Amino acid sequence: MSTRARSRRSPAAAAKFLSRAISAWYGARPLHLLALLAAFALAGYALRAVVAAHQWRGFAVWFIVAIIGHDLLLFPLYSLADLSFRRLLPRWARGGTAGPGAAAAGRSLVPVINYIRVPAGFALLLLLVWFPLILGLSAVTYRRASGLGTDPYLWRWLAVTGVMFALSAASYALALRRASARARRAPPGAGPNLPGKNLRTVK
Repeated sequence: MSTRARSRRSPAAAAKFLSRAISAWYGARPLHLLALLAAFALAGYALRAVVAAHQWRGFAVWFIVAIIGHDLLLFPLYSLADLSFRRLLPRWARGGTAGPGAAAAGRSLVPVINYIRVPAGFALLLLLVWFPLILGLSAVTYRRASGLGTDPYLWRWLAVTGVMFALSAASYALALRRASARARRAPPGAGPNLPGKNLRTVK
């Protein structure tokens, strides 16, 4: 091996060794560690801005109430709502199978439940964060502070929710089309081509 080839490979080999060392020490890839440090830096900047604006007391009260309200009230409620909604769906929509006909149509390969959960979850999150403006509960305070009304917020939230559900429906249609094509190409008796089915367990 020439000296030039060694000089080209040594930085790549050193970077690979460093990445493996960080992964062995940290337990995940270095990119995960960088993302975590960036999140902590952003949280520290936001906390510093709150303290500099002398609003840390209201922020602390809001944070504690949000934790208690989420863990004790909201989490059981939307978990119960999700479970009830799953029971209303057919088996293929929950991720199960509904016989050869459904498998041939690709429905058993693409559960619809996650394509409903994601836009609904984001819509509820936006409502939870901005409900005083969306529902007009802080119209007087908002107009006094900004000179604007809160009327557009409800329609903007509805528009964003509609766009998210439309994108989710389009993604589901594409996934269903790909699954149907795979099911038609599969040999008879091969069964549905579920993700991860062909992976072997390494002992």
